[in-house]
Amino acid sequence: MLQSKLFCKTKKEIFVTQEPISLMLLLKGDFIEKSLSGVYRFLPLGFKVLKKIEGIIREEMERIGAQEILLPALQNKKLWEETGRWEKIDPPLFIFYDRHKRELALGPTHEEEIGDLVRKRVFSFKDLPLSLFQIQNKFRNEMRPTGGLLRTREFLMKDLYSFHNDKKDLERFYKKVAIAYKRIFKRCNLSPIIVEASSGTIGGRVSHEFMVPAEVGEDKILVCPNCQFGANVERYQKDHCPKCNSLLQKISAIEIAHIFMLEDEYSKKMKIFFQDKDGNLRPVQMGCYGIGLPRLMATIVEKNHDQNGIIWPKEVSPFKIHLIALQAEAKVLLEAKKLYFELQRRKFEVLFDDRKDKSPGEKLVESDLIGIPIRVLVSKKLLEKKKIEIKKRNQKTIKKLSFKRAVKYLENQ
Repeated sequence: MLQSKLFCKTKKEIFVTQEPISLMLLLKGDFIEKSLSGVYRFLPLGFKVLKKIEGIIREEMERIGAQEILLPALQNKKLWEETGRWEKIDPPLFIFYDRHKRELALGPTHEEEIGDLVRKRVFSFKDLPLSLFQIQNKFRNEMRPTGGLLRTREFLMKDLYSFHNDKKDLERFYKKVAIAYKRIFKRCNLSPIIVEASSGTIGGRVSHEFMVPAEVGEDKILVCPNCQFGANVERYQKDHCPKCNSLLQKISAIEIAHIFMLEDEYSKKMKIFFQDKDGNLRPVQMGCYGIGLPRLMATIVEKNHDQNGIIWPKEVSPFKIHLIALQAEAKVLLEAKKLYFELQRRKFEVLFDDRKDKSPGEKLVESDLIGIPIRVLVSKKLLEKKKIEIKKRNQKTIKKLSFKRAVKYLENQ
């Protein structure tokens, strides 16, 4: 991608007070733009990051055997009345009327939709287990959207639902999803703490949240310094660990995922039954597993930045290499173009700063701000020595290599 053609206008200053650093940097880097309270536009750089996160999640969901579907954002009132959540869910639904005076809602979650889908197709123990996921916009009627992408009213979410013939199989899959989530977050350079959680209006006897310690986090969690116990304060309010009796530590954290053992809560209400091996009708056991993608994106920035800007982990970065022609001189641009075409030929994702109206200082500052993992520099002085400069965004070390050696080095990164 030529930076001269990129739809992006970075900013020197962002006049936003009392907001997390993730919002400040994503706005400055022109990854996102606020449309209205709790609603954001994703520009090309931000959308690329979002799609990279989506790709990681999709890979890991398919790896555990889940199949992808797409359910409607417009919700059927009758289904929500079956579960009793039309008026009770918190935050309340976005409700409106269509041209025929029928009430509809924008979907904040999809238990009712998936339940209706599955009850029409699952009849026997032979149809189970089953797991389905989607990546789709959700709408939450939040009273006070805060923290930029950390709490919004419209956002992209991956929700996975699983269906089982008994609780043991549900528990097995629940653990399998937790392991898959750990892989997802590791690929995003995050190390969340898994804590016991309150299930809220989603329901279920057991649920766990994946929490990333951060000062800007809205949640308070209790963690044991001596064992792996952790709990949201909504779930557990005592001072001592129930496992080893150590004094618990209270910290702020960002919730990046929530998983639920719904068991038969929705199955009984929506009559999602199957016939077991003995011919008896039994309710399907359900699980629900969610990840909010924009919130995950913001959390990555919260944990991966410095005073100069974002430091994207390589798997979620909009590009792998930021190639910069430092000066606008013809020879510099020509050599940089040669390198650009060679890297493209080798299937690298490259953002090539070919702009002639920006000073060297402006280009370098902007490169640090947008945070692409590897910066490759072509300049007049370097060309005189027949060298190219390579620097990783998360390191201070600079390598000066020949054209040929530089390409070989980049192939191993």
